Amino acid sequence: MKNDISTTLFKEAKNIIPGGVNSPVRAFRNVDGDPFFVDKAKGCRITDVDGNEMIDYVGTWGPAILGHAPESVINAVGDAAKNGVSFGIPNPFEVDMARLIVDWVPSVEKVRMVSSGTEATMSAVRLARGYTGRDKVIKFEGCYHGHVDSLLVAAGSGALTHGKPDSAGIPDAFAAETIILPYNDLGRVEEVFAKMGEQIAAVIVESYPANAGLIFPREGYLQGLRDLTTEHGSVFIFDEVMTGFRVAKGGVQELEGITPDLTAMGKVIGGGLPVGAFGGKAEIMDYLAPDGPVYQAGTLSGNPLAMAAGMAQLREMERIGGYAKLEVLGARLEAGIRGILKQKGLPYQLNRVGSMFCLFFTEEEIVNLDSVMTADTAKFKKFFTSMLKQGIYMAPSPYETGFISAAHGNEDIDQTLNAMDQAFSEI
Repeated sequence: MKNDISTTLFKEAKNIIPGGVNSPVRAFRNVDGDPFFVDKAKGCRITDVDGNEMIDYVGTWGPAILGHAPESVINAVGDAAKNGVSFGIPNPFEVDMARLIVDWVPSVEKVRMVSSGTEATMSAVRLARGYTGRDKVIKFEGCYHGHVDSLLVAAGSGALTHGKPDSAGIPDAFAAETIILPYNDLGRVEEVFAKMGEQIAAVIVESYPANAGLIFPREGYLQGLRDLTTEHGSVFIFDEVMTGFRVAKGGVQELEGITPDLTAMGKVIGGGLPVGAFGGKAEIMDYLAPDGPVYQAGTLSGNPLAMAAGMAQLREMERIGGYAKLEVLGARLEAGIRGILKQKGLPYQLNRVGSMFCLFFTEEEIVNLDSVMTADTAKFKKFFTSMLKQGIYMAPSPYETGFISAAHGNEDIDQTLNAMDQAFSEI
């Protein structure tokens, strides 16, 4: 691959942007390389500034469920922009988006738009504390809920990638209000509730943790969390920023039949523009200002461009039967990978749901962060490098989930599998 222009840009960027990037995982530190700079993207392919074209399985880290620059989204954004890009005043798109979310997500009776997934989880936790009058929050190792001070403890995503699951700059007093437990161990949660249930405002969980690879709950685990929070009067928060509108119209809660009290959302509902949302029971949501005592605000919340883009994307997914198509593509990729692994006698683990997948270079069953951390990062680096050289872009971290889009086709999947066959031979 040519990388002359990208190399020059990155050298300049490091002089004027911390680390040369505006989000840490983009730095390629975990694969011992330097990032490339994208010039354009269309469908399932991206082209960098040096003219290298790649099949993309990062998809803007999840939002690009239709692929890049889908015509329906581009047209919707263009039409909305003609009337103004932001007002700071209510606009009709906000009502349309809220109505769609309430219709699609089983647990949501009322919803408020924000501008990022981090803002959504932060606001949901604040609301839970305000509603219950309690301070303690339970979260789980490897679950990443954005860079919220009290939640960036034993986190996943970029925090794991750079070997610092806890961040500097977070006061001990903030972290002290967060109880960290291993994912998939219901007994530990029961113990904590038995000792201090009256102090716990909320349990927040990535229902399918997707920032430490991709982890699935054991049978009964999510229902057990639901039962415990109900019994002790705590708020049960699903973080569906990654999985919402991605694994199904109604997210994991639709697939698992679980009804949380609050849900944090983002990514897909912005059509590639900055967006987030949180919603749930009307009784709880009504604690938000201006009706209630919990303050939350945002200048660009519900801005017409993001709302128009998100609405266009979701409606197009519905029109084309997108979730069924993504399941077919995901199953084709999964079957191909498992076939290669079996043929080569490799013991690696693969987790997939719909259009989300992650390959772990370990023999261990993936059930929590400890099992994720047994993966061989050296082998991952070789795998990533080989795939990139062959024109396949995977996330530059062993702790990130891959995404298929509706713009991928059978030929793209087959080309990817051929590249994987070669990559596995090299490691």
